[in-house]
Amino acid sequence: MRISIDRDVCIGAGQCALTAPKVFTQDDDGFSELLPGHEEDVADPMIKEAARACPVQAITVE
Repeated sequence: MRISIDRDVCIGAGQCALTAPKVFTQDDDGFSELLPGHEEDVADPMIKEAARACPVQAITVE
């Protein structure tokens, strides 16, 4: 399984970083990004919650 963020859709609401701070952060422009090494780390149940909490559904967990 893989986590991805559609940066063209992301509005920088930060819900992912608040929900799963060990996996998501925000860059200098405020847009969401994965912390290094977490692209395929879907074991944490909060990752799916972070995807659900995204107001524009920019996060996918496949």
